Amino acid sequence: MSGQGPQRRLLGSLNATSPTTPHFKLAANQTGPRCLEVSIPNGLFLSLGLVSVVENVLVVAAIAKNRNLHSPMYYFIGCLAVSDLLVSVSNVLETAVMLLVEAGALAAQAAVVQQLDDIIDVLICGSMVSSLCFLGAIAVDRYLSIFYALRYHSIVTLPRAWRAISAIWVASVLSSTLFIAYYNHTAVLLCLVSFFVAMLVLMAVLYVHMLARARQHARGIARLRKRQHSVHQGFGLKGAATLTILLGIFFLCWGPFFLHLSLMVLCPQHPICGCVFQNFNLFLTLIICNSIIDPFIYAFRSQELRKTLQEVVLCSK
Repeated sequence: MSGQGPQRRLLGSLNATSPTTPHFKLAANQTGPRCLEVSIPNGLFLSLGLVSVVENVLVVAAIAKNRNLHSPMYYFIGCLAVSDLLVSVSNVLETAVMLLVEAGALAAQAAVVQQLDDIIDVLICGSMVSSLCFLGAIAVDRYLSIFYALRYHSIVTLPRAWRAISAIWVASVLSSTLFIAYYNHTAVLLCLVSFFVAMLVLMAVLYVHMLARARQHARGIARLRKRQHSVHQGFGLKGAATLTILLGIFFLCWGPFFLHLSLMVLCPQHPICGCVFQNFNLFLTLIICNSIIDPFIYAFRSQELRKTLQEVVLCSK
């Protein structure tokens, strides 16, 4: 919140954009090149954050309300919703505090503001790490449910699921604290980028393997029904489309942020990389958008959860 640019802190400053700035503009880099900078108005950023907060609160409330959803799979989905909720709350809180300080409505000493900034940054970083972890956990859970269907309930038990959830939260808090404490070390950025790549590879391998198994199963059913070509082709297209959407949204929403971190290590002074750095607010906005999209991918596809969600919204039993 200090306004010294994204290179100063791991998560950068969120006050590079004013609500009155245009959505797109060409900015001159210090060394000469003109860069396309996408400005995100603070009002839009706050609105997206609030939409994500409401959406993920509803998911958590629905899972807590319905005992039929008290299973490892839905607990992982609920924890993903909590992580996305924290991502949105922390970013909204930081932006709101920054605007209040700039407007003079919040009077505080520099040391207090700095401590608050550190706490919020730990919360932002921790929620991002936990969000990625739970996306990976959901992929592993789905993989086990398909490839070890007969043993799934003996492998993924509630105690094991709670231990995994606890480990993820503890690791997220500890790692985010270390990341913020040593934000100016290259190793910190490399660890974060490596973690993202590992999660991307894990999800891609597991979901592609699941798609291959599902297509194999569809071929077997089609062979029994003697309609192999049409059924196999239709399922293949649908499965490939689903996989493309799932991984594509993950990469589109998270990739630019980690590209930014990578370039901070590889070419912090290069003018072309400087053009990327100027769009840091856009990258954070994409992560907020991912928090809005996640419930539609992982939660709202469940008929049981949608029914409970309707009861929560209507305040019915």
